Amino acid sequence: MGEWWSIEVADGEFSAAAWKDTHGRDLIRTALEYGAQDWTWVERPWGVVLELCFPEDVPVGGWSAFRDATVVKAALDAVPDPVNGLLMYPGRGGSSGARVPRKPKPAPAAAAAALPEPDIADEVVRIASSAAEQAPPDRGRPVHPASA
Repeated sequence: MGEWWSIEVADGEFSAAAWKDTHGRDLIRTALEYGAQDWTWVERPWGVVLELCFPEDVPVGGWSAFRDATVVKAALDAVPDPVNGLLMYPGRGGSSGARVPRKPKPAPAAAAAALPEPDIADEVVRIASSAAEQAPPDRGRPVHPASA
């Protein structure tokens, strides 16, 4: 089984479908030259996704060589929205499932339940009242901690 990579191109100054029509054939030809086993275009309301599958163990070529090709760099530089309209990541397109199913999380233990938080207002009142009881009487002169 190969390793899938996705290139998402969003609409911008012009449609991503027009970008695909202009650069799609060159991208697919270059991907095949660098060992791609499978590919597919997925059209979405917001743009297009090119999904490419490269072999995992390839001595020459593969995803990194494809990505570094001059034709690919030129096509990616020409996307409709160069700032926010290009995403490349391993795996299939944005709405596809994970390659490996998630493992179920363990059920929480009985001791894992959160304890209720103490009421802070009662603690503040208790500390303030005990501080007021321990305060020295005011004798009309300043009291310094060193002389108390």
